[in-house]
Amino acid sequence: MPKNNKVENKKEITITIEGKEWENALDKAFKEKVKSVNVDGFRKGKCPRNIFEKKFGKESLFIDAAESLIQDAFKKAMDENKEIIPVVQPRVDIKSIDDKHVEFLFTIITAPALTIKKYKGLGVKKSAVKVEKEEIEHEIGHLLEKYTELVTKDGALENGDIAVIDFEGFKDGVAFDGGKGENYSLEIGSNTFIPGFEEQMIGMKTGEEKDLDITFPEDYMAEDLKGQKVVFKVKVNEIKEKQKRELDQDFFEDLGMEGVDTKEKLEKEIEESIKANKEMDAENEYLDKLLEEIGKNVEVDIPEEMVDDEIDNMIHKFSHQLQMQGLNLDMYLKFTNSDEQALRDQMEKDAYQHVLYRLMLEELVKLEKVEVTDKDIDEEIKNVTEKYHMTEEDFLKQFGGREMLKYDLEMRKVIEVLKEANK
Repeated sequence: MPKNNKVENKKEITITIEGKEWENALDKAFKEKVKSVNVDGFRKGKCPRNIFEKKFGKESLFIDAAESLIQDAFKKAMDENKEIIPVVQPRVDIKSIDDKHVEFLFTIITAPALTIKKYKGLGVKKSAVKVEKEEIEHEIGHLLEKYTELVTKDGALENGDIAVIDFEGFKDGVAFDGGKGENYSLEIGSNTFIPGFEEQMIGMKTGEEKDLDITFPEDYMAEDLKGQKVVFKVKVNEIKEKQKRELDQDFFEDLGMEGVDTKEKLEKEIEESIKANKEMDAENEYLDKLLEEIGKNVEVDIPEEMVDDEIDNMIHKFSHQLQMQGLNLDMYLKFTNSDEQALRDQMEKDAYQHVLYRLMLEELVKLEKVEVTDKDIDEEIKNVTEKYHMTEEDFLKQFGGREMLKYDLEMRKVIEVLKEANK
């Protein structure tokens, strides 16, 4: 994919901080730094400035003082160059620094010029949606399975039964961490446990105890157990079997779908649900194809920094998703035998596409003169807060403020314009 750092997308601004402002920053840096240094003859934090500088040098304060001024310097740079709008976090370097001044160099990436040669009448069509009878039957089967009742069973344990067990694992006669459980419900045949565990339990009866000889897989997560032979001592406390449900009144009551009390009504409800999901998928697929087709008719040189910034955003979102699953990025990279650079390389194509589509839509907002009024924003806030029982303050805080909401509404409006232009 094309990437560049063309001069017109890169602006350099120099800002110098000197005089009283720089002196104040040095004073502040000293007051913070002196709290953590040891100087013979003085209590921590009580060393005079001249003694401190004689021992550590004036230069020891420069970087801390400069860092405290970066935000103010950047604001000054933007105030003096209002026509420059950054599209990614600017890079900042220190050109020169001494006890009289600091000179910052801000490198700012701006949006690239973009030309859309064609975006109407592209011949992209949305796929027709149809719900098959088999899909409805499959979903009904899934619901019957979901609401299956478990009943205590006499006799031997079979595939599909639920065994309530106590177990403990031993390696060379010594119990190992994470290998013990009590009253654990295990569905036989679910392949939840290590290969061989569930299979060896088949035929056991309530109250029976048994030693299971197991070999851990070579790719097992715990290093000390990879490929190791162990023994699991297992006791079956109870055996339960699934009692198949029927489409009767009891099932419909358990299901709790308003107005659904017959097979016909359930089929209709499921058909509408499947259709709605398929319509959403078809809509998303249509939009992706439409944007892809427009992208073929675009001339633009996207700065590498914009793509890198988008990859950063994608990794941040991915890390959040992992956290929701009880993982973190380091664990994921370890499990997949990968590293962050490989992940960035993997995400690069999608990141470039995200940036391209965003730039395209922003340009189309201008071309189509799409407008979002304060009334539009207020109506959206009212609709969302009433639907999700939120306060306006909480909603705007989560969304990022009115400007972010305005941007989102512009994107939605221009997408509808695109659909209309490509019917």
